[in-house]
Amino acid sequence: MAAKDETRARTAKPRRTRAKSAAKSPAEVARVAFDAVAAKDVDAILSFWKPDGVQDWVAIGIRRGHDEIRSMFEEIFAATPDFEIVVERICADDETACVQWRSSGTFDGGPFLGIEPNGRRIDLRGVDVMQIEDGLISRNTVYYDGAAFARAVGMLPSQDSPAERAMFTAFNATTKLRRAIRERTQGSGA
Repeated sequence: MAAKDETRARTAKPRRTRAKSAAKSPAEVARVAFDAVAAKDVDAILSFWKPDGVQDWVAIGIRRGHDEIRSMFEEIFAATPDFEIVVERICADDETACVQWRSSGTFDGGPFLGIEPNGRRIDLRGVDVMQIEDGLISRNTVYYDGAAFARAVGMLPSQDSPAERAMFTAFNATTKLRRAIRERTQGSGA
């Protein structure tokens, strides 16, 4: 009986070791997932996601599950056919990977989030914070400068331009006017 227990212990140990070595660390999962994004391979991207995973694009909104995540990546790649992404840094622990990246592409494909393409170049910087469970992404929060995107496609004026200064001046004038009206209304007892 003792020999059987010893044999079980010896056989159980390698199984655990194999399972651990087969599981990818968060840094490895992040790297291969971003490699799939760089390759614009949506099926490969989804292979690193849990089926009920959540992709939270802070500037855009939340996508849940493979179908919504697939749709988002397909829309990005269709909108910017020359899309490129470069990973600058990955920092990780046992459950999380943070990926600092730069992306670029020309907005000359299909529409993106209802915005029609206009041929402008988009250069963005961002950070993804990925929660990894059992070697798969369960949640990813994407932080990037939404104003930089809006400037790149022409929805906002260029930073430090006369148009931006005029926009700030108009905004501040409106804010001061609203404040004066509010103070006058409150001061009159109305």
